[in-house]
Amino acid sequence: MQGDEDRNRQRGVLRVYLGASPGVGKTYRMLDEGRRRAERGTDVVVGFVETHGRVNTAAQVEGLEVVPRLVVDHRGTRQEELDVQAVLARMPEVVLVDELAHTNVPGVGHEKRWQDVEELLAAGICVITTVNIQHLESLNDVVESITGIRQRETVPDKVVRGADAIELVDMSPQSLRRRMAHGNVYAPDKVDAALSQFFREGNLTALRELALLWLADRVEEGLDRYRDQHEIDSTWATRERIVVAVTGGPESEVLMRRAARIASRTGGGEWLGLYVTRGDGLVQMDPERLHRLHVMTEDMGGTFHSVVGDDTATAILDFAKAENATQVLIGASRRGRLSTLANPGIGEIVIAESGDIDVHIVTHDEARRTRANVRSTPELSRRRRLYGFLLGVLGPFVLSGLLLATPDFHGLPTEAMFFMALVVATAIAGGRWPAVACSLISGFALNFFFTPPLRTFTIASGDNAFAVVLFVMVGVAVSSVVGLAARRTAQAEKASAEADALTVLSHSLLHAGDFRTLLSNACELFGMAGAAVITTEGEVVHSFGTPIDSSEKADVVMPIDADSSLALVGRALPAADQRLLKAYAAHASVLGERRRAAQERSERRVLAETDRTRTALLAAVSHDLRSPLSAVKAAVSSLRNTQIQWSPEDEQALLETVEEGADRLDDLVANLLDMSRIQMGAVTAHVDEVELEAVVLISLSSLAGTDRVDVVVDDAAALVVADAGLLERVVANLVGNALAYAPADTRVRVDATASGDRVVVRVVDTGPGVPAEQQGRLFEAFQRLGDVPHGEGIGLGLAVARGLTEAMGGTLTAEDTPGGGLTFVLDLPGTGAPR
Repeated sequence: MQGDEDRNRQRGVLRVYLGASPGVGKTYRMLDEGRRRAERGTDVVVGFVETHGRVNTAAQVEGLEVVPRLVVDHRGTRQEELDVQAVLARMPEVVLVDELAHTNVPGVGHEKRWQDVEELLAAGICVITTVNIQHLESLNDVVESITGIRQRETVPDKVVRGADAIELVDMSPQSLRRRMAHGNVYAPDKVDAALSQFFREGNLTALRELALLWLADRVEEGLDRYRDQHEIDSTWATRERIVVAVTGGPESEVLMRRAARIASRTGGGEWLGLYVTRGDGLVQMDPERLHRLHVMTEDMGGTFHSVVGDDTATAILDFAKAENATQVLIGASRRGRLSTLANPGIGEIVIAESGDIDVHIVTHDEARRTRANVRSTPELSRRRRLYGFLLGVLGPFVLSGLLLATPDFHGLPTEAMFFMALVVATAIAGGRWPAVACSLISGFALNFFFTPPLRTFTIASGDNAFAVVLFVMVGVAVSSVVGLAARRTAQAEKASAEADALTVLSHSLLHAGDFRTLLSNACELFGMAGAAVITTEGEVVHSFGTPIDSSEKADVVMPIDADSSLALVGRALPAADQRLLKAYAAHASVLGERRRAAQERSERRVLAETDRTRTALLAAVSHDLRSPLSAVKAAVSSLRNTQIQWSPEDEQALLETVEEGADRLDDLVANLLDMSRIQMGAVTAHVDEVELEAVVLISLSSLAGTDRVDVVVDDAAALVVADAGLLERVVANLVGNALAYAPADTRVRVDATASGDRVVVRVVDTGPGVPAEQQGRLFEAFQRLGDVPHGEGIGLGLAVARGLTEAMGGTLTAEDTPGGGLTFVLDLPGTGAPR
């Protein structure tokens, strides 16, 4: 044990500064911590710090000892890395190492910098480091879905989670964007691209929330570990966590709203809706009702949970303790006071066993209702109850007569058993209350006719008295059991009716859904590991959970229609569940029909759009095609007029008019043809690696006013995967649009940067811009800004540009230019993207 403690003390302490994005100040905080420790006498060195040219960050390094970096030649370039061996030789108390997720140059030692840090920690050196939330391995896919950029440099979560201290360096998105606009994060020439790409306010807000939630979970994990290590079962009210138990009745919404109000009044509070499913499966909530409660819970800011338990009160308490809940809300009981005294309800049990958890009993309109409604439906038919009362009242007297007529053939025990058989027969025939009446009358008859002294209600022997009393008690108990069985039978019949109703509801598809939701619900309901919709040819068209290659490998197969089947894997399904599975298959069939109907509607919309385009085209051609033709015809007619002597200057002007009109006609016809090909799906892009800058320069050569255009292409974005001809048309249309709308005294910038496996080309102008509500219409055919063009044309240029871009596997969008104007964002595959 002592040896283990020594080894633990020898390992260094890891402190991590976690940020939501670059620029929030992680490196600055790390250096500030190092300076404070150095001022207190701690031996601190700088192992590796990347200042990114930030003056304030560089100033923090001054006065600290810096370990020289390891210089490596890699592919003809000079790279600098953390010199782990130099730090080990120096053996400081604390070393500052920036960018934990960094990938080292091949051949320097470890592949990743976090592995360098692990080696330093193992040597007993304390490490202070930095990392951004987007570099955590578990969040890589989430960050990519938010920002559109996949981080190649990641660090395993366990490395950061194993840190002795994690401190969040936080900054609001608005403050960070202001820092960037002031040039405190990136160089001025990269600010605009960064603000409109990765550092959008929405991206920063989502990343900030990810960082806060991830760190909150780590704090929660640490608290749970501490409570487990110290065997603490009591609730620690670190924050209010409220569990509200719902039954699905009308009062459920009242309870949920009360829980939401209580949680909103406590800073950081949360609430959880809980429904307990009976283990016997007899009493279940309507699935549609359960779905509505689930949706309502999420709408009010809570989370909905469903657990299975034979004892509802125990299940509620177990869940509350597992979630470290501080309060439990339960609706007031509908049962009467006498019933509660005889058999404590859920609320009474939860209060008695809650311990440190506060329990709120919330009143509602359904509380303390009489049980008349519950009893209004008899357990048995009215005729059976009538026959039961007749048998229970008259039967004891008839049986007594028969026994009195044959006194020599039986004694008191046999006579008691005959009466008991009569009580059981009455319970079976008429239910509980006729059997109770039969039990009482039979007890009196047994006492009066067959217990000495006869013909009196006096009992001479104590044993006989006990037997008569026991007979009455057993008779009442038997009648109650039979009555309970009748109620359970009624409940089972009701559950069966609900299953039939669910089948009908599934056929009718009361609300829209999709195949993934359907398959997920099927797996959850039937306890399956995976589900899929498989065609008769063996193609898996939809799947969820464990993959299923074919119907032969499935445990359960249910036909959907003549062309497909619903397959599930996990276990064999009981025959009792086959009917409900058929309902799911019917649901899937209707979903397929709905999808086909939606596809047909989409095709009809395409046809309608084609008709609209044709109509707009004819209207546009009537003016925009006739205008240049008229100018060309007039100029040619003038030149051919022999009665007029034209000067060389006049002839030149007329020829320029002819050439200009021909160019306009050429551009117009080209756009019309391209738009027609795009709408017919006939555009085929022959993609290959092309030099982006060369294509841009060629596209500019056909435009006027290109002396106002600045072109900047990063080295990393020099090559793109595109069709050179189509890309030339796209860039020409975008730049031509920017030149047409931007003021003549302003410049247009074309810059290209690499973003992961993509290359982003931005055409930026500082003109009047386009209102946000109109930006979505920019790429529609026959649309011109404000319907007042600065030049000629029929509004097809941007529509053609987007269509050609999508044919090359790219995207084209528009956004506001910081400071005013419009920016077109052309996103294309880079040479590193999969083809």
